[in-house]
Amino acid sequence: MAQNQEKVQEMIQKSGQLGVPVITIDSQTVVGFNQSKLDELLI
Repeated sequence: MAQNQEKVQEMIQKSGQLGVPVITIDSQTVVGFNQSKLDELLI
């Protein structure tokens, strides 16, 4: 349970919210599934 709480806090720090998924590519964080943004960051 404590480990889950740590991950919740990590997600809030990275994204500022509780939305999922939270995907970090390099230093960019994408909240929610955004295919066009993910494609942009992966190219």
